[in-house]
Amino acid sequence: MNAPAVRRAERRRETRETRVAASLTLDGRGEIEIETGVGFLDHLLTALAVHAGFDLRLHAKGDLEIDDHHTAEDCAIVLGELLREALGNRRGIARFGHAFAPMDEALARAAVDLSGRPHATIALGLRRERLGTLSCENVPHVLATLAQRAAMALHVDVLRGDNDHHRAEAAFKATALALRQAVARTGSDRIPSTKGVL
Repeated sequence: MNAPAVRRAERRRETRETRVAASLTLDGRGEIEIETGVGFLDHLLTALAVHAGFDLRLHAKGDLEIDDHHTAEDCAIVLGELLREALGNRRGIARFGHAFAPMDEALARAAVDLSGRPHATIALGLRRERLGTLSCENVPHVLATLAQRAAMALHVDVLRGDNDHHRAEAAFKATALALRQAVARTGSDRIPSTKGVL
C-alpha cells in the first residue's frame, strides 16, 4: 500500500507593503517557526498551528512603521492560500469540523466547512484597542481573510469571557480544533460533496 501523499504547500508574497514567505504541512510534527514582527499575531498563529496539528513556517516583514494592518492581512492571505493549495481537490477529507475551546473564563466556538465557497462570520466581542501591538480589529480580520483565501466557510463566536487576550486566543484555538477535524483524512477516496466536486 502506498503512503498517503504529503499535503504541503509553500508560498511567497511580496508587495510594496510586505514580504511574506511561508510553508505549511497539514499532517505536521510540531515544527512551528513564526516571525511577523507583531508579537501577539505570532502568538495567535502559533496557537492555530499547534492545535490544528500543522507544521507552519512563516516569516513576514511589513511596514509596521505605518501600522500592523498590512502585515496581519498579508500573513492571513498567505496562510489561507497555503491551506487551499495543500488541500488539493479535497478528496478524502472530513470537510466539516466544529469545536469549543475554553481559556480560563473565556469560551469560543468555531465551525468550519471546507466547501470551496468562502464565507466568514466572526463575532469575538473584543473591547480593547490593542493586544500588544496587534490592533483588536485585526483579530477577526485575520480569521475572515483566512477563510476567504482558503475557500472555506468559517463561523467563530466567543460566547463569554472578560479578558480580551483570552477571548482572542480561545477563538484561534477553537478554529484550530475545527480545522484539525475538517482536514482529517477519512480513509475514503471520495470527494465529500453531493456535487462530486469541492
